[in-house]
Amino acid sequence: MPPIPHVRPENVLRRAEELIAVGQPAAALSVLHEHVTSKRSRSSPIASLEPVMLLFVELCVDLRKGKSAKDGLYQYKNIAQNTNVGTIEMVLKKFIELAEQKVTEAQAKADEIQSSLESAAPTSNVEDLDAIETPETILLATVSGEQSRDRTDRAVVTPWLKFLWETYRTVLEILKNNARLEVMYQATALQAFQFCLKYTRKTEFRRLCELLRNHVQNAAKYSAQMHAINLSDPDTLQRHLDTRFQQLNVAVELELWQEGFRSVEDIHTLLNLSKRQPKNIMMANYYEKLTKIFMVSDNYLFHAAAWNRYYNLLRQSAIALAAGQGSKKDSPSVTEADMTKAASFVLLSALSIPVISTSRSRGALVDVDEVRKNKNTRLTNLLGMPQPPTRASLFKDALNKGLLSRCRPEIRDLYNILEVDFHPLSICKKISPILKEIGADPEMEKYVLPLQQVILTRLFQQLSQVYESVELKFVHELAHFPEPFQVTSSMIEKFIMNGCKKGDLAIRVDHVSGVLTFESDIFSSAKALHPGSAAGSAESEVGSVQRLQSTPAEIARSQLARLAKTLHVTCMYVDPSYNQARIKAKEAAHARARAGAAKEHEETLTRRAIIEKRKEALSDALQKKQREEENRKRARNQQLQEAEQQRLLDEHRERERKRMKDEQDRIRQQELKKQLEELKTGVKGIDVNQIDLEELDSNRLRAIKLAQLEKEKNDLNEKIRITSKRIDHLERAFRREELKHLPEDYETQKKQDLETYEQTKEETLKAARQKHKEDVALKHRLSRLVPYFNDFKKSVTEKRHEEFERRRKAADREFEQKKKQRIKEVHERIRRERAEREAEEQRRREEEERIAREEQERIAKEEERRRALAEEKAAREEQRRQVFIRFHIRASLTKKTENSMSRLSVKGNVRREAEQRRAARKAWPCRTERPSARSIFPNELPRVLTLLAELELHGEIVKPPKLLPVPASNRPQPKRPRQHPRRKRAATSLHIYGQPAMGLLIAVIFPMLGNPLLRLDNFLEALCLPLALPLPRKSLAHGDQDSNNSSRCYVSTVSGLV
Repeated sequence: MPPIPHVRPENVLRRAEELIAVGQPAAALSVLHEHVTSKRSRSSPIASLEPVMLLFVELCVDLRKGKSAKDGLYQYKNIAQNTNVGTIEMVLKKFIELAEQKVTEAQAKADEIQSSLESAAPTSNVEDLDAIETPETILLATVSGEQSRDRTDRAVVTPWLKFLWETYRTVLEILKNNARLEVMYQATALQAFQFCLKYTRKTEFRRLCELLRNHVQNAAKYSAQMHAINLSDPDTLQRHLDTRFQQLNVAVELELWQEGFRSVEDIHTLLNLSKRQPKNIMMANYYEKLTKIFMVSDNYLFHAAAWNRYYNLLRQSAIALAAGQGSKKDSPSVTEADMTKAASFVLLSALSIPVISTSRSRGALVDVDEVRKNKNTRLTNLLGMPQPPTRASLFKDALNKGLLSRCRPEIRDLYNILEVDFHPLSICKKISPILKEIGADPEMEKYVLPLQQVILTRLFQQLSQVYESVELKFVHELAHFPEPFQVTSSMIEKFIMNGCKKGDLAIRVDHVSGVLTFESDIFSSAKALHPGSAAGSAESEVGSVQRLQSTPAEIARSQLARLAKTLHVTCMYVDPSYNQARIKAKEAAHARARAGAAKEHEETLTRRAIIEKRKEALSDALQKKQREEENRKRARNQQLQEAEQQRLLDEHRERERKRMKDEQDRIRQQELKKQLEELKTGVKGIDVNQIDLEELDSNRLRAIKLAQLEKEKNDLNEKIRITSKRIDHLERAFRREELKHLPEDYETQKKQDLETYEQTKEETLKAARQKHKEDVALKHRLSRLVPYFNDFKKSVTEKRHEEFERRRKAADREFEQKKKQRIKEVHERIRRERAEREAEEQRRREEEERIAREEQERIAKEEERRRALAEEKAAREEQRRQVFIRFHIRASLTKKTENSMSRLSVKGNVRREAEQRRAARKAWPCRTERPSARSIFPNELPRVLTLLAELELHGEIVKPPKLLPVPASNRPQPKRPRQHPRRKRAATSLHIYGQPAMGLLIAVIFPMLGNPLLRLDNFLEALCLPLALPLPRKSLAHGDQDSNNSSRCYVSTVSGLV
């Protein structure tokens, strides 16, 4: 359903045009403003609302209603920014164009008024020539002090200039911090800059710069809003940089140096945010404007540094263009003349840097040193330099880049005179022609005054090194400059007083005698004697002053250092060995350096690679973080946008629902009123004034109407019944009278019918005869064309028949071709399907064979794996059994050893019996004393027993069939002492333990314990004799042989064990 007529934009526009037509633009503006700012206009289509806004801004401009325009444009931006941005830009452009047009018309009107006044003044017809100006005009001119032109401009042009300025401010406020309107925002800012420059509006320019600065600062604050600008976007940042560079240009043109410096800081801040390399042409403009700003602020050091950066940029651009690496569009146009001019300004500005401090008092060097340091740091950052520049560093950089060969000859001569070959007695004579040439150049004329200060500084510095006192007249003659740069005595004295006040000079002026006295206190600081400080130029090198000879202060201060140096040199010549230690240390250091050079180089490369990797990792992490942040921000913006769209959609639906309901109520009320009016006019007996419309509905109204109609019907039937009863008698009388006249009427009607028939028949025959005549004439006229018609028809028929036959044959041929092609395709498809089936069958058979082969291999591998697992399991079981047996044997031996040793420890005659056994063994004829034989100690017994148990377990020691004494005939038996009964019981109870060999071993060996002199041979004999084993052929401790047992074999296992 369409909206209510009185709130539709078309109706509002029509109403406004009607008001304008009758000369009421203020009322039309009021109507448009009310419609634009109302909430109902949000649901209006943009296409119908756009003409309303165009007329609205036109009326606002005509009536200078800036506030109304601002309210309406804000509302229109909120309505259209999510759907159609182009219409917002069009309306705002129209707004600005109309305001600029009004300013142009006002200027033309002011020029016309002024020209008419000027032309009418001399020819005005006045009665009294002496009273051309009235007293009012004289009083106005006396009070205001302005000319008529200024008053005219103030009355006619200034109001429109103010309105244009308000227009720019309004548009910038509307377009701020909106990414979709950013291009229009930057274009409007550039137009505002041109407005300030064209009309020299310095105050408005300051406010405009502050407004733009606040917009950029608030961009980060409102970054979460919908359509917020993103300064991380390179294109957005580039547009802001272009605007700030234009702002810097306008500030320089208007000579607003403080605002220009702030613009430079804004540009530097944006450059730090930018990830894209700025264009060379922009940076060239940046440094060029910085030179002007620093020159106006009398900061000659950073002025020279800015010229240095400008020259470097031009040189790099020229090299890049020559190599084909740069773009001509993005690089400044560089010619040889430009390079020469830039080099001359670099060198001249460096020469103009003051050598001493340019501050006004000594206190400035003490109180605000930190402030100056911070300021120099800021200026260094603005120039993009790693460290603050100095006078010496600028000269060094200029010489390294060959500026002397590029600059103008007079500048080169000036450098040689001031810095290379400075002579105080002839300085002014040499430099006068150069100053004339520099003063003749308008661009270089501004450097004459700082050059004079530098010359005077150099002059007094070198005079203080040579003379103790000089005449003022002599100094005036030395400091003679050409006209118009002449230096007076008062200027020289003022220079000396300022230098002494700041502590850079130590000069006393005697006006009575006209003498300058250079004070030289040997205990004073070097500042006054060697004024090389440059607080105003950031210079700190004392070596910047040329030394003609040492001063007394220097001699007193460096006496000990010079003495030490002289003695060192003397010792080097007198005693050559004095340097040997140093030379050796130096050679050793060189050797270490050469030895570690490769390693250090590798470490450096490794460290560099690690640093690069860390940088890459950090960069990747940063980029990842930025991408994640951008994704989150994009998702958040999308959510906000979707929520906003949903909200707008809900509001639109609610408004539509409410509007439909209101419309339905309105239509219902209108229908009720219409029906009531019908009842009032058509039905009598109903008083509609007593019916309440609020309580009335359609059903009730229908019931009232039906009841009234029923009543009317009954009344009508009653009337008809009464009337019919009266009419029946009258009708009967009429019919009786009519019967008398019916024959006459019949005859009359018959005659009329016959006449009508005859007339119709005659007309029909006449028309038939006329048509026949015309047809016959047409036949005779067309009969001549029949042969031609037949020939034409025959030819057309033949042609169509031929065409039909040709097309039929072509169709037949095409049908046969398609039929053959179809048959061929069918045969090919059948062959291909057969081949595919065969290939599929072959693949299926190969796959089955492969599966069967793999299954057999799997079964074989499974059998092999099971067999290997079984063998491994059996081996593990056998190993586990052997370990168990070994552990059991070790436990048994340990237990038996403990029991035996406990029994032996109880007996007190162990040592005595051991001595008897040793004496008996010594008495054997087959044994000889071997002093070098190693004895067996009790602490070796557990290991021996364990190894013997392992040997017995593996079958190395074979148990004899019977444990019987060996007959004496088989081997010599020495006379042995009687054994202890306890040992006999141990020997006879060997079979009880189930280990005969071990039991016998324990019975034989344990009695030997406690004898520290028991040798290995005794142990072998004690071991082998009870077991009926042969004695070893070769003892492990000795290399002798036993002659009685030479034929016997030795058990290798026992020998290896021992």
